[in-house]
Amino acid sequence: MPAPIDDTERRAWIRLTLEPGLGAARIRLLLSVFGLPQDILQASAGQLIKYLDGPLAARLRQPPDEAAQAAIEATLHWLSQPQRHLLTLADPHYPKALLQLNDPPPVLFAHGLLDCLNRPLLAIVGARSATPEGLRNAHDFARHLARQGWCVVSGLASGIDGAAHHGALDAGPAGGGTIAILGTGIDRVYPASHRDLAHRLVAHGLMLSEFPLGAQGLPFHFPQRNRIVAALSQGILVVEAAARSGSLITARLAGELGREVFAIPGSIHSPLTRGCHALIRQGAKLVESAQDIVEELRQGPLPGLLCPPTLRPPASQTPPARDTSGGDPPEAPARLALVADQPAPAPAPPTTPLEAQLLLALGFEPTDTDTLQARTGWPVGQLTTQLTLLELNGRIARQPDGRYQRLP
Repeated sequence: MPAPIDDTERRAWIRLTLEPGLGAARIRLLLSVFGLPQDILQASAGQLIKYLDGPLAARLRQPPDEAAQAAIEATLHWLSQPQRHLLTLADPHYPKALLQLNDPPPVLFAHGLLDCLNRPLLAIVGARSATPEGLRNAHDFARHLARQGWCVVSGLASGIDGAAHHGALDAGPAGGGTIAILGTGIDRVYPASHRDLAHRLVAHGLMLSEFPLGAQGLPFHFPQRNRIVAALSQGILVVEAAARSGSLITARLAGELGREVFAIPGSIHSPLTRGCHALIRQGAKLVESAQDIVEELRQGPLPGLLCPPTLRPPASQTPPARDTSGGDPPEAPARLALVADQPAPAPAPPTTPLEAQLLLALGFEPTDTDTLQARTGWPVGQLTTQLTLLELNGRIARQPDGRYQRLP
């Protein structure tokens, strides 16, 4: 169970997550200066304005308005129900792996079995519009890994994510289970078609969200969610991904954090395998069976378990033969390289005024998000959305320290 905290501290944590424009990085900065969250809210305007702009500092000095107070009360009511938890940066049960991020979420809302966080974790991600072969592979790989004791992490999205969650749950109660990282408030299910899956997850796995209750699935929420998927897991498997996709950004983040990156190959004619092939060229581990992942991560199979699933290629595609010569194993590939380090076509010129404005604010030196927000004057959500679009379009790259760099 999470460490008990008094009502004042719990309310303060919730209040900070509800404050527009504050963000995870600023909350952590304020905590490093003032200590507990209630100490932040009790600080003077003169103290706060050293770290925040004037209007934001003034708002924190005031009691929550009627809407914020109602949201706080609703959150406290939600937390009073069984298997619902608030994990804060000060909680010993907060996942230590997330502290490697430059902006770890100050709080996590959890619904389900917290013990899942104590198991070995491996992420499975991929395309929303997946092929039937991709869906079967995601399900079968997840089921086998869960039977080996791995807890499968994914994002509850359509396609590969949903198939991975179902596969892990189909391993049964003796399996490693599954964790869904949400891009919405934890009281919402997106997409709505995964409502039954969410009920299974709560009963036999865990759902996590850094967003306040009621938060909708806004576009910039999903890149934020993906950084948690990458950081939480010991490794990440990409099943299907287009040449430019959020799954590749998640894999790149995982590589930057020192996680193992795996990719399933496929037909050279399928647009949904080009992302996987690009990862393999950059050093990701090519896998043909779930057992390849188990062996790479040095997790031996448990006795009495079923044989691992292998890839199911289309009938017209013959899988490559394994080397049975008995010689020395090939040298392990280098750890995943940054996408920005690979030769790529020159990016297209800005196509919208917002892109042009952001590139002008970025300049030609690595720049952090706080600086970009100050230069543009944009809300955090708008800034994050535009940064993600520029990154997906190959115009900028995110550096290991969290700063953004314009690509030539």
